[in-house]
Amino acid sequence: MTEPFFTDQTPVTDEVLNIIAHLPTRSLTSVAANGFFKKMTDADFVRLAVLLAQKGYEEGGCPIGGVIVSNATRQVLGKGHNTLVQENHPYNHGETSAIRDAGRRDFSLTTIFTTLSPCDICAALIYMRQFNRVVVGDVTNASGNEQLLRDKGLRVDILEDQKGIALYAKYRREKPDQDIEDWKGLAEVRRPRT
Repeated sequence: MTEPFFTDQTPVTDEVLNIIAHLPTRSLTSVAANGFFKKMTDADFVRLAVLLAQKGYEEGGCPIGGVIVSNATRQVLGKGHNTLVQENHPYNHGETSAIRDAGRRDFSLTTIFTTLSPCDICAALIYMRQFNRVVVGDVTNASGNEQLLRDKGLRVDILEDQKGIALYAKYRREKPDQDIEDWKGLAEVRRPRT
């Protein structure tokens, strides 16, 4: 059997997290030892989500990433990024992409890390799938559903990542119509502004 490339001795750096962001989730257990994930902090998982958002941005899409982690093992169970543009997919946000990647499981035993405050659809999916906790990496650029999630019984933690905040602000300046489309659809983009 081959030894994992990342061990509990491997430092958690942006470079290492970027490799993890680009690998298929199913391969992570053979690439990284359990001890590596157990030492990752919440800030590391938010940064992993930001690197996924960066991947989406580089593909021409919306920079929103999501990561689902087991509460017991800290193993990454699902990850993804927004593919509105790349896949012509109107509701595959960072959170929904990560949930799809994680597959059928008991999400009450997990935490979802997201780079941006969840939209109405993502917030509904998060509480409908009975996640235990959500960690939000940016409420500076967008916020609003944190209290809704708390009211539904979720623990909501805000752990803002400055690189993620800067990335989303840059994207919003560069592609304001795409940002509006992602949140509200093309009808909102076409609506006359007063």
